[in-house]
Amino acid sequence: MAVNLQAPDSAALHAVPGVRIGVTAAGIRKPGRRDLTVFAFDPGTRVAGVFTRNRFCAAPVQVCREHLGPGRCAELRALVVNTGCANAGTGEPGLAAARASCESLGALLGVPAAQVLPFSTGVILEPLPLERLRAGLPGAIADLRADAWADAAAAIMTTDTVPKAASERVLIDGVPVHVTGIAKGAGMIRPDMATMLGFMATDAAVAPELLAQLVRDVADASFNCVTVDGDTSTNDSLVIAATGRSALAPIGDAVSTQALALRDALVRVAQRLAQAIVRDGEGATKFITIEVQRAASVSEARRVAYAVAHSPLVKTAFFASDPNLGRILAAVGYAGVDDLDVDGVELFLDDVHVATRGGRHPDYQESDGQRVMAKPEIAVRIVLGRGTHAATVWTCDLSHDYVSINADYRS
Repeated sequence: MAVNLQAPDSAALHAVPGVRIGVTAAGIRKPGRRDLTVFAFDPGTRVAGVFTRNRFCAAPVQVCREHLGPGRCAELRALVVNTGCANAGTGEPGLAAARASCESLGALLGVPAAQVLPFSTGVILEPLPLERLRAGLPGAIADLRADAWADAAAAIMTTDTVPKAASERVLIDGVPVHVTGIAKGAGMIRPDMATMLGFMATDAAVAPELLAQLVRDVADASFNCVTVDGDTSTNDSLVIAATGRSALAPIGDAVSTQALALRDALVRVAQRLAQAIVRDGEGATKFITIEVQRAASVSEARRVAYAVAHSPLVKTAFFASDPNLGRILAAVGYAGVDDLDVDGVELFLDDVHVATRGGRHPDYQESDGQRVMAKPEIAVRIVLGRGTHAATVWTCDLSHDYVSINADYRS
């Protein structure tokens, strides 16, 4: 029931020189379902990543952090991704399994295990079926090819209903540079980060310190601006690989025109992926943009936006197309802005001015609210009147299907 979201056109996804991808059915999730993905990178590829802030983070997240090092960027040669089992809440045996998956793939590719990153998604508190993963690796390697981004987007799905992929080809100093990415996620979504996996690549050559900064910037502008249900997962991961295969000169200066152009391209691709996750939120029927303006700080604006986005009362009202819009003001009021002057708050629903000076706008008619609430895509704009800062969060409604999907998730 994805909201205005179509499966990606594989022909529109640019191959990234230096990246090959293979997928196979390893029987980790269910027989015959492709559930194991391998990314193979050319020598010299740098990879940077950001990961969940959930203290109960999964074993593969812990191993990724070890292999990337404290700067969270390193030269790497491969990724191994499984769906069907999160390998979270599995203790020391889970860590051993995550490390063993790197060792097995590294041995088959002829690269050190420390140059492989593992990723898992699926059910928490279940042991990783390591032997099935190992048995599937040769098939994934045999399938390695440059144009498999769409196949990989489908292979990493769990409760997703639509694969998520996006791509751009941009000219920087007249040189073509490619950016392509895939992501999965539909529920347990509330970054820092969420049950989401994101894999992006570019053929630009990027200095390690800059790449580590770019992945943080990209996450903050995209995946850290979405929420489906407010739950922060154990496995969230976003990595960006830079293969250096483009003819563009290496980028090292963060404020150079080349770095800014690459950052913009990465953010555009990541925002399309992040918004696709919300559009495919479990049971979602509405895609909602919440913009908070004239806040005292960006963090304040985000705090207010997330208070509205996480409110079950607000989300169920959107599902019912019920303009019970006082629920939005209530969420703004408990967002933690202690010195908020409610007389300065303005509320808009698309083009409809709903509230002003602490109460209902004199021209507001419920029929106008009803008209907007019936749409599949809705914009909520909240003006705090406290400063010059703003933030935007993307979310969805909360439907009967959300409960059913999560109640039946393991069956």
